[in-house]
Amino acid sequence: MSDLSAEDAKLVTLARAARARTRAAEGAAVRDSDGRTYAACTVALDTVELTALQLAVAMALASGVKGLEAAAVVTDADSVDVGVVRHFAGANVPVVHANGTGEARDVVHT
Repeated sequence: MSDLSAEDAKLVTLARAARARTRAAEGAAVRDSDGRTYAACTVALDTVELTALQLAVAMALASGVKGLEAAAVVTDADSVDVGVVRHFAGANVPVVHANGTGEARDVVHT
């Protein structure tokens, strides 16, 4: 699946970098309705567990974002939970699911 737009490919690159930088299970990136991006990785502590996508959305929310237009998750998992994007941004937001090499496996819409 190499037909991603340049902006969606950028999200995959940011998600890959977040994952690689921290050696986390997942990396994610979101693009807000103004075109700004937020990247994050999985948090797995004794007292706090967040998926990379949950943290990326939380970072966007903490910055005052009013909406999201796209997201990407890089993971070796077979599927991604897009519930946090759906809850915040509503229906029909594309979420690219990519593997560790950055190859898009699927695009899921909320």
